[in-house]
Amino acid sequence: MATPSISLGKDGNARKVVIDILNARLADAIDLALITKQAHWNLKGPDFIAIHEMLDPMRASLDTHVDVIAERVAQLDGIALGTSQIVAKQTTLDAYPTDIRKTNDHLTELAKRYAALANQVREDIDATDEAGDADAADILTAFSRDLDKNLWFIKSHLE
Repeated sequence: MATPSISLGKDGNARKVVIDILNARLADAIDLALITKQAHWNLKGPDFIAIHEMLDPMRASLDTHVDVIAERVAQLDGIALGTSQIVAKQTTLDAYPTDIRKTNDHLTELAKRYAALANQVREDIDATDEAGDADAADILTAFSRDLDKNLWFIKSHLE
């Protein structure tokens, strides 16, 4: 007897489409979490402590979304792809500069990456919904809200 699975839409390809989208965002979310920590560790400037303490909850939020996205892939009978090697190959985010220290430089670079991912996630909300997976669209909607909120926090500190 076959094991029942979650059905998505009428298109037999819908599950693969959603899994591919979620794995792509998984790579980006893991990369952004690492980038956020890179900035957190290397800040220098008069606003150091405020920015340093702001970034920890942002990282924690990303980690939560990483877990939810990966678990949705598994629920769809896919394989969540989150190794450092896969993330390095699959991320769509620009490489983060490792030679910066000033808080404004870090905030500018973080803002670029948070905005890029937020914009991509909004496209993916529609794509997963069109594929018939309202739950994946909902997961991405929650992720989008947090990315937008954190981008607002980052931009609020820029001069």
